Amino acid sequence: MKRRKIAEIICEIPYYQYFLTVEELDRSSRVLAREYPSVVRLEEIGRSQEGRPIYALHIGEGPRTAFLFATPHPNEPIGAMLVEFLSQKLAQDREFREWSGFKWVLVKCSDPDGTRLNEGWFRGPFTPLNYARHFYRPPHHQQVEWTFPVHYKTLHFDSPLPETRALMRVIQEEKPLFIYSLHNAGFGGAYFYVTEPCEPLYGPLRAGAVSQGIPLHLGEPEMPYAVKLSDAIYLMPRIQDSYDYLARHSHKDPAEVLRGGTSSADYALSLVPDAFVLVCEVPYFYDPRIEDLNLSDVERRQAVLHSVELSEGMYWFLSQALERIRNHLTVRSRLREAVEEFLRTMPEHLKAKRRWAESAPELSSPATVSQVFDSRQLTRFYGMLLYGMFIRMVEEELSSRSAHPGRGELEEVRDRVEEELLRHNEIFMSQLDLRVIPIRNLVAVQLTAALAVAKYLQSERKGE
Repeated sequence: MKRRKIAEIICEIPYYQYFLTVEELDRSSRVLAREYPSVVRLEEIGRSQEGRPIYALHIGEGPRTAFLFATPHPNEPIGAMLVEFLSQKLAQDREFREWSGFKWVLVKCSDPDGTRLNEGWFRGPFTPLNYARHFYRPPHHQQVEWTFPVHYKTLHFDSPLPETRALMRVIQEEKPLFIYSLHNAGFGGAYFYVTEPCEPLYGPLRAGAVSQGIPLHLGEPEMPYAVKLSDAIYLMPRIQDSYDYLARHSHKDPAEVLRGGTSSADYALSLVPDAFVLVCEVPYFYDPRIEDLNLSDVERRQAVLHSVELSEGMYWFLSQALERIRNHLTVRSRLREAVEEFLRTMPEHLKAKRRWAESAPELSSPATVSQVFDSRQLTRFYGMLLYGMFIRMVEEELSSRSAHPGRGELEEVRDRVEEELLRHNEIFMSQLDLRVIPIRNLVAVQLTAALAVAKYLQSERKGE
């Protein structure tokens, strides 16, 4: 087989009903290596902070290396399912391996400790409330994706997590041409980050999402300073961009707010300047308005400021709740660290966003329907996730001692936060035309993007 259409491979993706746990992913990798010993090599590339193994599968003999790693944020398991399918396909199909043109290094789970804290929602029900109620995401300085070494102005970080060091080792040893950090969004539409302009890819990337019935994210960009290359396609933000944005719009030293390091893309490009790095963000849930480009009767500035005000209200409520119980918190845990750090850093981010919104000239035009939807509904959705972590933090504290001296106040605050979470969820759901995207479709979008980039690099860089 000299050529193989990407669509043929996409058709083979199973109809997954749930996300695999860390244990199930590791077991599957061990079985694959045993069944195909001449094709697959399983390597332990490091250990997590809690001592769990981090595995990489080496498959194929291509002249260049593609490095894919999943769960760089532990609440984002779609990429793990992509790697699960892709590893099986590469091992079983020699023609596909040769057609791909790459040696593949595949990590199903970059953050096994954090991923285990999300497994409560992996088997459903797939609703925004259940997702929020079992959600965990570490603070910036504990995220695998954002703890690569960096030295920029006042920001100096050289303490990568053990999980990050495992990924650094692969990048150092393999010098991959193609790097795919497998992220995903929670709610919205599909969008992409790339490390260089690549116009021939824009159409195929967008088409991969549309073909699976997933709308493009055409609302506000994830970060105000993101550089748009084309609809739903952005230049990969760098830590320097985050720093400079905070320096312009915040009165604090950006290093105090960021605390962590830089991204895998920044680190990889420092070692392999011609590497191509891709991120494909696809959501679990969407509403068709996320791609509605009709103009609304709302000024874009007012839509963004509404988002800031909603976030400020949600932040204030949780901050007050935390102050009520702070003296009763004795358990040092991932959940507590995440809640406390998000609440510590959120004010400066919100102040910066407010100052940007009040002064940015580009916000004086009418907002599209998608931008208004983004500012109102998506802001509430992502705020609900912090409420869920707060509740889990209190429950963890209560379960630590049967006769907890602060039990009464802890339970009262937990119940009040839960009431508020349910109130936000009721408002959120009443304003939605909610669609839940099948896991298979999400995997298909990420796989289509991977194969499109692989073929693009082969055709664009033949002389390298």
